[in-house]
Amino acid sequence: MAYETPSEYIQHHLANLTYGYLSPEAAAEFGVEAGWQLAQSSYIAKAMGFQSIHVDSMFWGTLLGLVFCITFGLAAKRANSGVPGKFQCLVEMVVEFIDKTVKEVFHGRTSSIAPIALTIFVWVFLMNCMKLLPVDLIPYTLEVAFGINYQKVAPTTDANVTLGMAIFVLIMVVAFSIKVKGWGFLRELSFTPFNHWLFIPVNLFMEIVGLLSKPVSLGLRLFGNMYAGEMIFLLIALMFMAGIVFMPLAGALQFVWAVFHILVVTLQAFIFMVLATVYLAMAQEDH
Repeated sequence: MAYETPSEYIQHHLANLTYGYLSPEAAAEFGVEAGWQLAQSSYIAKAMGFQSIHVDSMFWGTLLGLVFCITFGLAAKRANSGVPGKFQCLVEMVVEFIDKTVKEVFHGRTSSIAPIALTIFVWVFLMNCMKLLPVDLIPYTLEVAFGINYQKVAPTTDANVTLGMAIFVLIMVVAFSIKVKGWGFLRELSFTPFNHWLFIPVNLFMEIVGLLSKPVSLGLRLFGNMYAGEMIFLLIALMFMAGIVFMPLAGALQFVWAVFHILVVTLQAFIFMVLATVYLAMAQEDH
């Protein structure tokens, strides 16, 4: 589609393909039919509110999760004690690196923690890597071939995805704390840091706020870094539209930022994995 202004171009590329319920009141305002539907604009998607889902984020996130499971499953199935192939060496290097990192952070039994950390690292890394694709490649292809107007291919640029993953980490932390400490987990919340029953309300407030702040910071950190990187890619893409004079500079900036972003996507996946492991390690410690 044609964009009248750079702002319109950026807003279009930052909008998700949204499916949700549009109320009769909102439908009348936009001049469309009410009910469950794909949003035809970012304004309609906003009007849908919580009764909506980002189809593109769910699709690409699920697809990349399946790619990870199938790829590492085939590597494990074909592994042999002889001379390993290049792909097997790559998978073994990743597994050994994650296992070593988990053992340095988590001082309990890591039989279940290491696979969780491996899944988090590889899955987040694959989702981050989708940002390295040209910003118009998949959206323009889907628009021409299927008439799909909106498409964000990097799920980690969607705050719903990163916060959803962080909330799942919080659920694991609470479940692990209850499993290890039992009723001691509730006592820990009630009597830390002030070990007196008069301070139970204060302790509960402070500990619950601290507990909930972990997933919020975990999810927003990943989202913020990925979102900022996407914005820079979009701004560089706008330079290609400014005229042939700016194309060499835009191409050079695109290459430099893409190379630098390879480090960013890897580092952010590693940080998310390490912090999740640290939170799980803290869950088994007694005060």
